[in-house]
Amino acid sequence: MSARSSKLSRRGFLGGSILFVAGAAVGCSTDPTGGGSSGAKTTLNVWSHAYGEAGTQQALTRYATAFTKANPDIAVKVTWTPGDYSGKLYATLLTDAAPDVFEIGDFSESLARRGQVAPLDDIYGSAKSDFNPGARDMVTVDGKLYGVKTLDDVMMLYFRKSVLSKAGITPPDSFDALADAAKALSSKKTKGLFVGQDSLGDSAILSVFSNGGDLVTDDGKAGFGSPQAAEAVAGLKRLHDDRSLLLGFTTDWWDPAALTQNVVPMQWGGLWSMPAIKTALGDDFGVLPWPAFKPGGKPVVRVGGWSTCVNAKGKNVEAAKKFVQWLWIQQTDLQKDWSQSYGLHIPPRTSVAATADKLTQGPAKETVELAAKYGRNNPSTWNTAVSSLFTAAAAKIVSGKGDAERLLADAAKKAQGEIDKQRA
Repeated sequence: MSARSSKLSRRGFLGGSILFVAGAAVGCSTDPTGGGSSGAKTTLNVWSHAYGEAGTQQALTRYATAFTKANPDIAVKVTWTPGDYSGKLYATLLTDAAPDVFEIGDFSESLARRGQVAPLDDIYGSAKSDFNPGARDMVTVDGKLYGVKTLDDVMMLYFRKSVLSKAGITPPDSFDALADAAKALSSKKTKGLFVGQDSLGDSAILSVFSNGGDLVTDDGKAGFGSPQAAEAVAGLKRLHDDRSLLLGFTTDWWDPAALTQNVVPMQWGGLWSMPAIKTALGDDFGVLPWPAFKPGGKPVVRVGGWSTCVNAKGKNVEAAKKFVQWLWIQQTDLQKDWSQSYGLHIPPRTSVAATADKLTQGPAKETVELAAKYGRNNPSTWNTAVSSLFTAAAAKIVSGKGDAERLLADAAKKAQGEIDKQRA
């Protein structure tokens, strides 16, 4: 799941923090400064965004308790941070209250370049090759690993089999087919497709990828100002002109309610929602990648997720690395529990994913295969400043408020300065 900086995270509704010492859990305020007790020499402050799936708080509680039981000299305080997690995290990292360990969605390489996060190559050991290449690449800067991917979140297109079948519509395998299907499935009372409350969601990003474009190139150039990016984003205007998109729904794309409540027959969503969708719809759903924009393009599913980092400027770097190594490198049973028991996710370790039984059949298996074949990550320089420039331009394009090439070129020029700042 990707971080959402301006809203409550799709998993977020919990608040508060808990301190775990050997054999006990003690309630604490959300103040992340912490303090030792029960003989622990060190107290780690571990930040998590507020997950929304049932059982996630209890799971991280168990993990922290188990670590402290195995390492009585290190207490762990888990701080849950609801709302604008990213904004609060980046602000706190500039203060003495900064956490020792924190998770981050869509890893930002600027953290490594300014010395905020510690390199973690030494804690991987022989397990390094067991992490899938995408999970390693996401947290790699100049050849060093600055985080540990804790789960892969795959985002793809869900569709109602029965609704499409009744309408005589084949699951779309091109953007034109998707637009045709969305229009055919729309009426005065219903809409054919939901991509997000803002009418964009990930669709503009997906369109660039699906037409062979890049958001940011490997050498750090803003790539979304290209002609192929402009062509694909401009193509999204068709969905708006056809009035095929569901607008203003009560929850955003990361929640499956629009699909499960029969409001739309097609919705962009995440693998994490599949258990809830299966409960509501049984086998009456399928999954698809976002289709290629035109012949010569490539379908795409977005792969995000969360990574855990160690604060290089903290007072407890070695203890923090020990905690991260214990939980996210050594405890493969807990890693599988984290990926399978609360929503549904793909473990970033190949060996763990191979034993994840909930991913071995049906749409879940198809999703794993789609991720392997068509998965794309947002670039590590895709921070709020850069993405906001792109999204603002895309919003104008789809609403007919300007020329696509000019708007994206102007946005890319401004974004280049923000990218250069991160890579300095």
